[in-house]
Amino acid sequence: MNMPLTSQPSSSTAQPGAELAINGGTPVRTQPLPWEFPGAYWMGEEELDLVSRVVKARSPFRFYGLDAQGMVDTLEAEWRTNFGHKHALGVSSGSVALTIALSALDLGPGDEVLVPGYLWVSCVSAVVRTGAIPKLVDIDDTFCIDPQDLQRQIGPRTRAVLCVHMSGAPGNIQEIASICKDRHLFLVEDCAQAAGASYKGRAVGRFGDIGIFSFQLNKNMTSGEGGLMVCEDDTLFRRIVALHDLGYPRTEAGRLDVNDPDTQLWGLGARMSELAGAMALAQMRKLPAITQAMRNAKWRIRDALEGTPGLKFRTVLDRAGDSGPALLMMLPDEASARSFIDALNAEGIVGPQGSLTCITMRQWGMHWYSNIPSLVNRRSNSRDGFPWTHPDNAFANAYSYKQGALAKCDDLHARGAMLAIASTLTDQDVSDVIQAMRKVAQGVL
Repeated sequence: MNMPLTSQPSSSTAQPGAELAINGGTPVRTQPLPWEFPGAYWMGEEELDLVSRVVKARSPFRFYGLDAQGMVDTLEAEWRTNFGHKHALGVSSGSVALTIALSALDLGPGDEVLVPGYLWVSCVSAVVRTGAIPKLVDIDDTFCIDPQDLQRQIGPRTRAVLCVHMSGAPGNIQEIASICKDRHLFLVEDCAQAAGASYKGRAVGRFGDIGIFSFQLNKNMTSGEGGLMVCEDDTLFRRIVALHDLGYPRTEAGRLDVNDPDTQLWGLGARMSELAGAMALAQMRKLPAITQAMRNAKWRIRDALEGTPGLKFRTVLDRAGDSGPALLMMLPDEASARSFIDALNAEGIVGPQGSLTCITMRQWGMHWYSNIPSLVNRRSNSRDGFPWTHPDNAFANAYSYKQGALAKCDDLHARGAMLAIASTLTDQDVSDVIQAMRKVAQGVL
């Protein structure tokens, strides 16, 4: 296996209790931490070998070619084996996987999908594109859906719940799945940021009706762009396969099969290419090592800082199932969060220019519902204002997506902070982070 690149050690000897660098003192480190691209640092000969096979075979299309290499087929088969799914399907992105999932569930105008306030813009986009209405649900200290608020928000129009495993660790997914089952709601798991994560030994994506993953550059494993969908139901999976293609399944020869009236649909042309499949296959084989590296570094930092006055951490319900790409923190208030991160940045706890290595949650953009302009302002891709103006969606006219809609979410948005955990942190990097956090906590909290 190709081993990842590593960051350079710091040369500073600044100690906790010393004058803060933001006030003119000596910073803890002078070298930036690595970029927050977990899988990218692990790319090497394995990816090159598999991609080269596709190029040499002149067969980049998955369903047929001059000498098809079956990279996407192999990726799907190994994913099923590794994570216990009955069905898996490679697609062109995690974003389109969400749209396919909601379309496969036959959602449309007159329906609402419950979504958490801490998510990504693609989650809301997928709901809107089906013609359904997104309805916000608050989060708890897991930074995932609060099961109690989920119960409160379920209404007569609710047909599905989109649970987002944000920042690498699942929340109360077992309880959420139980609620959905009891209330006869579909459950879609967005595992885009949590490939390799699990809850009590069960892989994420296995609790709901459909699970989706992303292999974009920021994710735990990457093919640049790409994604994967998982499902346990045969009939539902056949719809997913048709929708990811041109609206129809394929024959064994790779040709479109138009004979099944249940899968004569309108597809999205979201097939995964053999080139992306080759990259993803090599990365998936490294995923346990990538997530273990992040998890080990993250929990070394967290354990060393547990109990620090003024500093609390996200609730992680299953430490062993945390995939590890982010350390989420909670400060006493927004001013404290800003001061804490500014001081940490001054101590050298930063990434390369343009990275988002150590930030307040206010800097985390469209991961928060109130920072998505197209949602807050109910924008549409069509001049008639669809889906907001559809008569079947009049039930949602009073729904608000502006800041203030979700109390807990707004609170964590204001006083939260995040440290991205690179998959290549050295022992020195980890020690520097711990030293800087102790120093800053003593100085500003």
